Amino acid sequence: MRELTYIARRTVEWRETPDPRLQSDGQAIVAPVAATSCDVDSSILAGHGFIDPPFALGHECVARVVETGDAVTTVAPGDLVVVPWSINCGTCERCRAGLTAHCTAVPYMAMYGAPIGGTWGGLFSDLVRVPYADAMLVPLPAGLDPVAMASASDNWSLAWRLAAPHLKARPGARVLVVARGSIGLYVCDIARALAASDVLYVDPDPEHRTLARAFGAATAETLEPIPQGYDIAVEATGRVDQLALAIKSLTPEGMCESAGNHFRPGELPLLDMYLNGVTLRIARDNVRAHIPDALALAASGKVAPEKVVSHVIDWEDLPTALPEKHLKPVFVRADD
Repeated sequence: MRELTYIARRTVEWRETPDPRLQSDGQAIVAPVAATSCDVDSSILAGHGFIDPPFALGHECVARVVETGDAVTTVAPGDLVVVPWSINCGTCERCRAGLTAHCTAVPYMAMYGAPIGGTWGGLFSDLVRVPYADAMLVPLPAGLDPVAMASASDNWSLAWRLAAPHLKARPGARVLVVARGSIGLYVCDIARALAASDVLYVDPDPEHRTLARAFGAATAETLEPIPQGYDIAVEATGRVDQLALAIKSLTPEGMCESAGNHFRPGELPLLDMYLNGVTLRIARDNVRAHIPDALALAASGKVAPEKVVSHVIDWEDLPTALPEKHLKPVFVRADD
């Protein structure tokens, strides 16, 4: 089979590798049918990652189950499933607590799309082995478009977690979104659907701002601190200076979620945070725990994640099209 391999800045290529095989009766083999790039993939392709190439890329997809082990009970060959980005067993203490990005059954940070906690391949591959099928795979609800939901593996479900629990705890909250890619736009859509009283989306890209306005958000090209302006702030830029501006715009006891991959150091306004009582969370998402709720919201008809999909591109064009600068391209192949 082929797996798409990152080999240098803005350069990927197909490389041949043996077909994956079941190694236990609890595993599955899946074939991605709609896969997309995460916001962090854009940073990697631009040369800002911290792992040297080559490695298999991709960690967001909807796939068709091809084969399952005899002990797998939740999915069957032919099912469409969301494949979460992190590898997790579902039974260790951390997985049972919902901390699926910190599973103790596999090396720390085990994931698709980057050889951090072992080598698990990438989801821009013709076939993928899923080591814990019952724990990891989530059936795609009937009626949901695999193209619209290609990002449920990470960015869509992450955006749900960044916004939904906080809006449930603070109905009608004012939400600030400082972003550069799909995560922030998904947050705008979700915040509007969950009755945020005010959403401001900050992004220098005019096309992104146009889309955010379609989700009911006010927009700005740049941000000056708005003291005590927002109850919830979401930062997804990877820039510490932008995170600091978001923090300075919070109300007392405000909540800031940082989904930016901060590859570069910087300074935060710690005294301001202390005086204002800010809660800051910077984290990879325990995405498997949130995928069902995020899919349920998508199926409700209250949101439109398909609007964030910028391009639908043939699977065979991955090597040439993926390095191009697109907001949220989805790569599809014939689903035999």
